[in-house]
Amino acid sequence: MKKIIYFFSPLSLLLALPAKAVCPVCVVAVGAGLGLSEYLGIDDSIAGLWVGGLLFALSLWTYDWLKKKTWAKGWEKALLVLSFLFYYVLTVWPLYSYDFIGQAGNSLWGLDKLLLGIIVGSLFFLLASEGYRQLKDANGGKPHFPYQKVAMPVASLAILSFIFYLLTK
Repeated sequence: MKKIIYFFSPLSLLLALPAKAVCPVCVVAVGAGLGLSEYLGIDDSIAGLWVGGLLFALSLWTYDWLKKKTWAKGWEKALLVLSFLFYYVLTVWPLYSYDFIGQAGNSLWGLDKLLLGIIVGSLFFLLASEGYRQLKDANGGKPHFPYQKVAMPVASLAILSFIFYLLTK
């Protein structure tokens, strides 16, 4: 009997369904990440950079997925706006409601550090993604190196994290 179980147990991996994480899971993960970053003494502006990058990526992934649906034809622009609003509002509103955003004395350049980080992280994720697309197009539709699509946005956020570290220390 044990031999039969050992033989068939690896085959069960072929039947596993992919995980379908939804926004509440992401919001809880972001909140837990912010709590951990506060515990570790990481500045809110730096944590916000990564939150902004995550929100931008999730919004684009959702938009790309929705765009492929047959019922979405003709609604692409609205779906783009809705996917961004969905993730940003459902992340920023609870952070504001639970006083992660809007704390007195927690600002840089007159803007809440966490909110500033989210805005700047989103903007630079957009710029890095667009830069990747342009480099890929210039190279005949092929990336210059494996995982360039991931490396460029992550590198931009890492460099920004170092810059914000220097600004806030």
